[in-house]
Amino acid sequence: MFDNLDALLAILAFIGIVIFWSILQVIRDLLAKQKQTIARQAEEEGGLRDMFIAVDPQKLFYYNVAALFIVPALLWGMTGNLVLVVGAAIVIIILPKLSVNWLKKRRFTQFERQLPDALLMVSGAMRAGASLTVAMESMVKEQRPPLSQEFDLLLREQRVGVDFDTALKNMEKRLPIQDFIMVVSGMRISREVGGNLADILETLADTLRLKHQMEGKIKALTAQGKMQGLVMTCLPLFLMFVLTHMEPEAMAPLYNTFVGWATLAVIAVMEVVGYMAIQKIVSIDV
Repeated sequence: MFDNLDALLAILAFIGIVIFWSILQVIRDLLAKQKQTIARQAEEEGGLRDMFIAVDPQKLFYYNVAALFIVPALLWGMTGNLVLVVGAAIVIIILPKLSVNWLKKRRFTQFERQLPDALLMVSGAMRAGASLTVAMESMVKEQRPPLSQEFDLLLREQRVGVDFDTALKNMEKRLPIQDFIMVVSGMRISREVGGNLADILETLADTLRLKHQMEGKIKALTAQGKMQGLVMTCLPLFLMFVLTHMEPEAMAPLYNTFVGWATLAVIAVMEVVGYMAIQKIVSIDV
């Protein structure tokens, strides 16, 4: 009998070791993939490097891993809610990508706002007799980042031997913005077929300014719809949070049973679909 018990314990111990080792392998693979993702977001084209943000990807990975273990552990100790813990872990995993996308969008928006004034400055300098390069150098000194950073990099590439068209293409890759693509196309056409570049830049600046004014009016008109979408999305989550604290026993099956988990999954999908549908309706391209 004891021999059979020892054999059973040995088998269970072996199975436990295999499961533990498999879990460690999965965690190691996930961490390695997360490390590669963070490094790629920091170094690849359009990442942190192109946004002139000097951050060590290794440190970002360590901070992300630390948050991945500490925050869910704290939430588990404070609430004991498995759904909340899993949700926090998922948010922390995708947080680096979301942060990079947010920073990129903010940088592109700032560049678009600065572009009309910069074009007018270059056009004015060229009318006064300056060359395109000298006009850009003068504009870079007066403007603020991110526009000054991008044009300064273009000028530095020219100084080390890169021709203007190639430097402009590199800048266009870093800034795939419709407004800037239109400016680049106008400059290329002017250089190829001739024409007054100062007049072209001034016309482009006026066009972009009118476009931005129209976009501002549309954003003002659709702001109420966007806020309604946000409120309608957050309201069920807020009510669920309030009911959980007011009636924890009644809400417990929602967090501790399979049917409750399935219900939460359906709620999450419907929330996301509803929010995306509202944003699609109120988003108008100019």
